[in-house]
Amino acid sequence: MAGETVITVVGNLTSDPELRYTQGGLAVANFTIASTPRTFDRAANEWKDGEALFLRASVWREFAEHVAGSLTKGSRVIASGRLRQRSYETKEGEKRTSIELEIDEIGPSLRYATASITRAQSSSSPRGGGPAAGGNDEPWAPSAPAASGGDVWATPGNYGDETPF
Repeated sequence: MAGETVITVVGNLTSDPELRYTQGGLAVANFTIASTPRTFDRAANEWKDGEALFLRASVWREFAEHVAGSLTKGSRVIASGRLRQRSYETKEGEKRTSIELEIDEIGPSLRYATASITRAQSSSSPRGGGPAAGGNDEPWAPSAPAASGGDVWATPGNYGDETPF
């Protein structure tokens, strides 16, 4: 990522993510994050909102489907990604430039809400070692009970109910 501008934005979605598919079948979700700074005015003894930043954002592939299925208008999110500058020409011939956020990670903010996490089923395992290889994709997933009298960590692929720390 040398030379790229990486930022983290906290804000609210202005609408539901718009999920589309390219002609090649790649999923892309586009949406806008509104981030409004708040400062405390000691003289007036009250909070004051600053000028809102509206930032267009996009996510691709399976990630796009996860975002579109999980986040909705008004959701407070924490998003991290790379700023991209795009230049284009309008129908009237005017040259324009836009700044967009290509998201690497996004999730709900838990400051004013709660969330329930559901692991997405993937068509391909990014780490390998799936069931065909005799392993479990998720080391903390429930597994069969340990053999009696043995250490829960002694059997490969058997992680038991205890954490390793």
